[in-house]
Amino acid sequence: MLPCVRLSLHLRGFKKTAEVLEKKLRSSVSLRPQTENAATLAQLASHMVKAAGRYGIVRPTCLAESLTLWFLLKQQGIAADLRIGVRKAAQKFEAHAWVEYAGAALNQTAEQHLHYAAFDGSLADLPGEKT
Repeated sequence: MLPCVRLSLHLRGFKKTAEVLEKKLRSSVSLRPQTENAATLAQLASHMVKAAGRYGIVRPTCLAESLTLWFLLKQQGIAADLRIGVRKAAQKFEAHAWVEYAGAALNQTAEQHLHYAAFDGSLADLPGEKT
């Protein structure tokens, strides 16, 4: 799935890619209540997406990895948030994406995401077509 998300982001952009994933979620899954092992499943999914990025056929961006992880977690009924943050470093604008579960970043090493000012809200809060 990671290469497909990477390609969609490249060809169609974030908004269209996110809309397609949201539509797939609405049509295929009703969120199940979280189980006690949701944190373990979330960590496992994060490691799998990282491995796919490291050893797969494409080198994904943090946005492609995070969007893929967010989608896979939501498919399993795990409440996760896609977060996007920005910063200005050395006169250069930078953006970064990550996934949070229970308030903690999943697909990050240490506290990398803390160096970015995260936008308020999550992917579900972004404007788009709601059906």
